[in-house]
Amino acid sequence: MTSLLSTTIAGSLPKPRWLSTSDQIWADWLAEGELLDEARRDAVRLAVADQQAAGLDVITDGEQTRQHFVTTFIEGLDGVDSDNRADVTIRQRYEASVPRVVGPVSRSRGVYVEDAKFLRSLTDQPIKYQLPGPMTMSDTLADDFYGDREQLAMVFAEVLNEEAKELEIAGVDLIQFDEPAFNVFLDDVAGWGIEALERAAEGLSVTTAVHICYGYGIKANIEWKRSLGDEWRQYEATFPVLAESSIDQISIEVANSNVPLELLEMLGDKDVLAGVIDVATDTVETPEQVAETIRAVLEHVVAEKVYPCTNCGMVPLSRPVAQAKMTALADGAAIVRGEIEEVV
Repeated sequence: MTSLLSTTIAGSLPKPRWLSTSDQIWADWLAEGELLDEARRDAVRLAVADQQAAGLDVITDGEQTRQHFVTTFIEGLDGVDSDNRADVTIRQRYEASVPRVVGPVSRSRGVYVEDAKFLRSLTDQPIKYQLPGPMTMSDTLADDFYGDREQLAMVFAEVLNEEAKELEIAGVDLIQFDEPAFNVFLDDVAGWGIEALERAAEGLSVTTAVHICYGYGIKANIEWKRSLGDEWRQYEATFPVLAESSIDQISIEVANSNVPLELLEMLGDKDVLAGVIDVATDTVETPEQVAETIRAVLEHVVAEKVYPCTNCGMVPLSRPVAQAKMTALADGAAIVRGEIEEVV
């Protein structure tokens, strides 16, 4: 990657109010056809400019071209009915209207490839692109065809691998698979989740990451976290198998969480995308607060393996809040980077 303590975000940023209804996931687009295409590209330009203005090192497109981090990709596949949706419970937590799998799933075209090429054209900085993980995909739809979550996840892993390889060719430097389901279906992670994730990342030469968080800052997720007690030990079940995997980076939640940081030592020599920005509050961290969180992570992970990040996506936040949080992220990392360089 780039310099010591390189910064990035988990993926999503709030969308401009002229693009979609704001501050929510699954927001409706406010344009259609060619006008929508133009609006989404303009939103990507703004997302890149905002990250650069904040001083971030690794840039994403802010997920400005997708309605949702999982279902938009699913809707781009064959064998999926996006028009006749179904209501399901996602991650044992909240109801959502999702697409239905009605036949053999395949990928006849790139879903995000052209968007990734556009992002690549906007910056010479390293760029990251996010894809939903196969387990999370299998939990964010109605399966009217396969009837088996593991089988469906393996099918998704195949199409994700096809997409990821084309993203690599398009110039993406880091491909991240988002797997919040890894914090819920703990037995399945070891049973088949890691296998599906490995298949999705198979044969890639670029840096690979898996993002495992406790969810967007929405009511259902906040209430779930309150029910988890004084210590959140879900990572204790997944970190050992991730340590043995081929995935390069593990993106996890730290800021304002009850995750025991000593669990990070279970990741061995993996890079840690440490979430040092809380996305579940509008309160903006000070750079010193960010620096303090980074220092806490450094007690368990060597600096060369730490990449300060956000806990999760910021799409439910307002644009001014998200911008201020990104600036705090970059400034906080700069404080600690300076401290390390002084010692050296």
